[in-house]
Order: sequence, then C-alpha cells, then structure tokens
Amino acid sequence: MRVVIGQAADGLVITVQEARLDAAVAIAFKDIVRDVHVPEGMPVILDLSQVEFLDSSGLGAIVGVMKLLGPTRPLEVAALSDAVRKLFRLTRMDTVFKIRPYAPKAEIISAAG
Repeated sequence: MRVVIGQAADGLVITVQEARLDAAVAIAFKDIVRDVHVPEGMPVILDLSQVEFLDSSGLGAIVGVMKLLGPTRPLEVAALSDAVRKLFRLTRMDTVFKIRPYAPKAEIISAAG
C-alpha cells in the first residue's frame, strides 16, 4: 500500500497510489493514515485519482479514517473515478463526504509503503 502525504493551501492531501482500495489493503491504509499527524482544524483531502476499484472494506476504511480524524479535522474525498463515484452514490456516502472534482496540488511531505 503506497500513500503520499502532501501539504496544500487547502489542507493536508493524502494520495492513495494504488489501483484498488479493497480488503487486501484496507487495514494497511487505516494504519498508515492513523500515523499521520494532522493539526486540529486542518482539513484532510483524500486523493483517490489513482483508485479504480473500491469495495466495502475500502469504503469502511475511509469511514474509519473520517471517525479517527474527528469533527475538527474534516475528511474530504477528491478526484473519484466513475466506478468509485458510483459506489459513493449507491451507498449514499456522497451525502456524508464533501467530494471535490480534483485534488489540489500539494508539496510532498512524506510517503509510506
């Protein structure tokens, strides 16, 4: 599971560099994000532009990250593929998360995986 952490004017950007966010990598994803320091009040933008497939385990991991960050560090998702956008719509997660059409440019801070 490869993830890149970057800083943008809009907040902290976490870019998933995998084609699949599924049961095979969901726990690793949550563990990596759990170790990222996010200051209070800073939005976190999850860049899913490289994710082509998301299953219920991956979606559960994203929801788990949202709960981990809490209300003072809002989680937004960005750059959803058509298949991932469809899953968000079918599960009504599009009403839970703010969805951005694209991820902001970010200066890389670190990478994991």
